[in-house]
Amino acid sequence: MSQDNEPIFPRAITDQVRARWVSFLLLGLALTLMGVLAIALPVVSSLATSLTVGLLLAVGGVTHAVQAFWTRDWQGFLWNLALGIIQIVGGALIYMQPFAGAVAITMLVAVVLLVQGATQSALAFRVRPHDGWGWLLLSGLVAILVGVLLATHLPAASLSTPGIMVGIALIFSGMAYLAIALAARRIVKLMSAP
Repeated sequence: MSQDNEPIFPRAITDQVRARWVSFLLLGLALTLMGVLAIALPVVSSLATSLTVGLLLAVGGVTHAVQAFWTRDWQGFLWNLALGIIQIVGGALIYMQPFAGAVAITMLVAVVLLVQGATQSALAFRVRPHDGWGWLLLSGLVAILVGVLLATHLPAASLSTPGIMVGIALIFSGMAYLAIALAARRIVKLMSAP
């Protein structure tokens, strides 16, 4: 804290985040909800799992892309947009090929998670030292870990495994954006306090 009770933070990163903290909050809630749904729905059937995972990834990607355009002056705009595009493309590929086989779908989900994790980790370093950057990094590392686990256990993985793993990755991603939103909200409250 500085002498006048205003926190010290890099203005270039936080001005846009503080102004749009609600959009980060909504993105975090949407991704967390998509993660919970991905975990809850894979037991319905193999087809429903593939279609649901593809749809949830695509919806998460659209949400990412829309939120990126809401905050286009933010330093992490391009990375956030890239995450959205990766999720949209990955979700569409999974959705269009539901019967391609458990191994193919699992490998596709693994690749999407590996690319998403790498991109999200890069985004974390891009917005560092803003509050919540560590959550973004953790979320990216979890996505990479889940992608590696899926890729190394391909023959044993069933069609429900990708849904569960994607759900876990989406929940961590949602929690990262919730942490950023709440940190920005806390700064707004501190700045507006008399």
